[in-house]
Amino acid sequence: MKKSTESSRPSIAVVGVSALFPGSLDAQGFWKDILGGSDLITDIPPSHWLIEDYYDPDPSVPDKTYAKRGAFLSAVDFDSLGWGVPPSIIPETDTSQLLALIVAQKVLEDACGQSTEALEALDRSKVSVILGVTSGQELLGSMVSRLQRPVWVKALRDSGLPEDEVQAICDRISGHYTPWRESTFPGLLGNVVAGRIANRLDLGGTNCVTDAACASTFSALSMGMSELYLGDSDMVIVGGVDTMNDIFMFMCFSKTPALSPTGDCRPFSDQADGTMLGEGIGMVALKRLEDAERDGDRIYAVIDAVGASSDGRAKSVYAPRPEGQANAIRRAYERTAFGPEQVELVEAHGTGTKAGDAAEFRGLATAFGESGREDRQWCALGSVKSQIGHTKAASGAAGI
Repeated sequence: MKKSTESSRPSIAVVGVSALFPGSLDAQGFWKDILGGSDLITDIPPSHWLIEDYYDPDPSVPDKTYAKRGAFLSAVDFDSLGWGVPPSIIPETDTSQLLALIVAQKVLEDACGQSTEALEALDRSKVSVILGVTSGQELLGSMVSRLQRPVWVKALRDSGLPEDEVQAICDRISGHYTPWRESTFPGLLGNVVAGRIANRLDLGGTNCVTDAACASTFSALSMGMSELYLGDSDMVIVGGVDTMNDIFMFMCFSKTPALSPTGDCRPFSDQADGTMLGEGIGMVALKRLEDAERDGDRIYAVIDAVGASSDGRAKSVYAPRPEGQANAIRRAYERTAFGPEQVELVEAHGTGTKAGDAAEFRGLATAFGESGREDRQWCALGSVKSQIGHTKAASGAAGI
């Protein structure tokens, strides 16, 4: 494999980390769970949805999921007044936007070495926030459901109920949903996850979200590194945000079908039978390596390159191709001074699905097989999804 020892792209330093994943409230707790091999997949909590309402072991039953397990965030205190978010608009603001504020603040503090002076001296006009966030957020489903009143009315009228009773029943149904208010529209948008962070933390650089499905974090990472390459930003907060483990998301994965019928996530195992859904938020703060060294920052890791690819024409739009994945790996190593023969651990996507794991393994085997090493088993392969499930848009952040 050809490796370039010279590049106009500077190395990028990770100078801050912050995480909120199942089982822990910060990055240190998450790391302890990883090292301890904690299995954080549990039954669905009542705070999300009721198993008796939606579960059926038969995957073919309409509007039912055959899964009743996943990985979920613990309760988190949110100081609405401290964040300048009026308590009155909390019901119209998606959970992802609120929790992302906490994680973003922590990663900024960590990047500044927990120093109040450094935090105050930070040039926030050159700090950007770019996050992986997919689609509409959980609040969107609630607001769309509220608009189904004409369907309820028609069904009740067709049942022969008098009009006053029809309207009274519909009023009771709509009372279960958050009403439309001025703050509802921004409260349900995925792009406002980054926008609210920039607003509340007074960041003047780029703020946006990227949606590349399970690769959303890495598309954000690639874009954030480009900001640093070009000099448009001096620090970039990148990561992934996904708190959407509602019944809609379970139904989407159930009807594909991609969830494990046995209720466990076993990446790259011959016992693997599907994935499990998780939720979480992870962010890192990036700076150019030379700037981080100049400023005396704590450097957690150095990112030399990111490689990307698409599969091109294939039989299915959602079936992964090993050739496409191998291309991404090759492109990454072509931009570095070292190759896969020096890698000791691969933190893989590793969803636990048979098609996904097989394609990823073949892609890795193809790219790593070109390294020239004669021994065939020189590095470990795994995925944190075995502990916290598939956190979707945040899965790359969990891996990082």
